This record gives sequence, structure tokens and C-alpha cells, in this order.
Amino acid sequence: MIPEIRISDYDYCLPDDRIAKYPLPQRDASRLLEYSGGKVSEHVFSEIPSLVPEDSIMVFNDTKVVPARLHFQRETGAHIEIFCLEPVEPAEYNMIFAATESCRWKCIVGNVKKWKSGLLSMYNPENDIEISALGLRAGLVERDGEVSVVEFSWQGGLPFSRVLEICGTVPIPPYLDRESEAVDTERYQTLYARYRGSVAAPTAGLHFTGRELDAIRAKGVDMETVCLHVGAGTFLPVKSDCISGHRMHREPFVVKKSLIRTLASSGRHVVAVGTTSVRTLESLYYIGVSCMEKGHPEDVEQWAPYEREYRYTTSEALCALADWLDENGLDELKASTRIIIVPGFTFRIVDILVTNFHQPQSTLLLLISAFVDGDWKTIYDHAISHGFRFLSYGDSSILFRSGVAHGPDMLQSLGD
Repeated sequence: MIPEIRISDYDYCLPDDRIAKYPLPQRDASRLLEYSGGKVSEHVFSEIPSLVPEDSIMVFNDTKVVPARLHFQRETGAHIEIFCLEPVEPAEYNMIFAATESCRWKCIVGNVKKWKSGLLSMYNPENDIEISALGLRAGLVERDGEVSVVEFSWQGGLPFSRVLEICGTVPIPPYLDRESEAVDTERYQTLYARYRGSVAAPTAGLHFTGRELDAIRAKGVDMETVCLHVGAGTFLPVKSDCISGHRMHREPFVVKKSLIRTLASSGRHVVAVGTTSVRTLESLYYIGVSCMEKGHPEDVEQWAPYEREYRYTTSEALCALADWLDENGLDELKASTRIIIVPGFTFRIVDILVTNFHQPQSTLLLLISAFVDGDWKTIYDHAISHGFRFLSYGDSSILFRSGVAHGPDMLQSLGD
């Protein structure tokens, strides 16, 4: 049954001066709130290796943010901003970034009412030589509500990935209320970012430096990656009174078969770095169920976890998914998810979550509430009253699900 949850019940007062507009000089100097057993304690992020349980599995999202915001100009002088969301032609990220003459994207177009037809030229007030040489143009192919399909064309034979590097800017979140700056090119990207495709950073990972990653690895923690390309829908507010009226955006992801096998059989605690990692990992169960019942994987729809009872164990579903990959000679799963995680959700894979502090009345705050059995106000009241910094460039938290402990208590929780 689709949950009837009023979004107004997930509101809190977030003063503008608590939104971190810029990153701290050092990534790991941010504060870290720990929530475990219903209690809150404070740390510095550089201490996180001591909080991650030994012999656990820690999963990072290694997607890479692309400079997907482009500024064009009509012959009339009107400025048109185009925000690339998702490949259309070619449809694969690696292929569209390799395109050398033209490509089509689903985009959000600012000031679109002033662009009915015709080609736009790249806005180049400084007469940059590289930008001029490319001759980048944009043509409006079609409009569908808030999303448009735009065709880009350029000269010189450069791949589109390089075109974006030359012409695009980092798509920092709108709530920062500023233009992107040089600092964002480096800091709105995780150190381990690898595969281009996101238009928003998986911000939980922005705090990690090589020092923390090395220390966590030295503890015997199995460090794994998934890749979910974060879409602009992560910024979209919930406009309906009830969450049942909100439509989640589709996001593509890739998970290695070896990780699916490990998750199916390890019995170890799983630490997800970021809500994108949570959504990817928890989606695997439902894709495994589709393999068991239909003989092949299907993308996860928004309300799939709530529409019926699932009798299969996590191990059964993940083994079925890994077996299907074996049978089809595949080393990784490529799929998409629209999954929404709200109170009432059954977590089957993730035990511990590293995440930043999220906006009021957002789907991400609903995910946090689901993860901590509804006790989100304890966490957010403490963070607000104790001066924590919020949102993408803000401070961090590490949340333990009920029954999951750390440190000396870890062995006991494993035996429970």
C-alpha cells in the first residue's frame, strides 16, 4: 500500500545562515554527528575511521559531476541557460561523452519561453579563443513539460566531454544562491569520482580525504563502489501535500556482479556513503525479485517496495540477480531506479549511513526518518541547536540503524 505521509510533518526551521555556501578549507575538518542507539554524540569528520565497524563493507558512489550548465544567447540578446540532465542520442553516457560532432540531451532550459525555435550561439562575452573555435550551437528539438530535448553541434572534432569542460560550469545547487566559482570545480567533486554523468554531487563523500580512506581500509573494511548518476531531480521540492503525489526521477546505476555476490553471502554490516548509495543498494533486492519471478531484471519503480509483501530473503534475491548476470555473461548490472524510501520502508541491505543534513520537506529527509525509525527530529534538533552547517557543503553525520552498534559493541550486535 502506498504510504499516505504528509510532507508538512517533515518540516523544520532552517535559517539561511546555517546553509553552508562554501566548503571548509579542509575536507575532513567538518563536524560529524553520530546517532546510535537513540543517542547523539559529536566528532570531527577526521575521526570517522574509528566509528566504522571492523570487517564491514563500505560502499561509495564513484559518479563524477560534469560541468553540465551551459549559457547561450539568442540573436535578440536574450540569455538562455541549458542544464544537461540525461543522454538521448546516443543514449549511453560513455558514448555521448565520446560524440565528436553532435548529440542530444534531455535538459532543463531557463528562459525557455523566449526560445521557440532557431539555433542558439554559446554566450562568450570574453571572446575566449577555445569557445569561439568550437562554434557550439544548441537547437530545440522538443518540449515536454519542464524538460526539453536539445541538440548540440560543434566543430573541431573534440569529444563532448571536452566541450563541456571548455564551455560548461559546475552545476552547484540552487540553494547556494550564487554562481559557481573556481573553488567548486575541485570541491564539488569527491576524491574518488571516476565515471562522468552526474549533475549533482553525492555530497556525503565530499568530506573524505586520502587519510580517512587509507585508515578505513587499514581496519580491514571492504571498500566497494557503485555508480549512480545523480539527476537534477534531487533538487526538486515536494509540491504535493502528501508524498503519494510526488513523482521520483529516474536515475541510472551500475553495480559490479562481485559486489552483489558479496552482499548476498557476507553477513557483514554494510555502510553506505550517501543516500544515492542507499537507493542503489536497496534497489538490488527488487531487481533480484524480478529475476526470480520473471526470469530477467527490471528497473525499480517508485512504489514497488510498498505495493505488496515480499517473501524472499535478501540472499535469495541477490543470488538470483548474480546468477542471471552469470547466465548472460555479464560482469556488472546496468539498471535504473525510481525508488522512494519513506517511513515504512524495510531496509534489507544497508545498516549504517554516512550523510549530510538535508532540506526540510524533502524526500531525502523522509529517507533519514525511515532509516532511524522516525527519530529524525532528535538528530536535526541537535544539529540546529549546536551550530552544525547544513546541505551540500555542510557538516556530516553517521547514522546507525536500530540494533547496530560500533566499536566494542560491534561483536555483540553481530551475534544478535
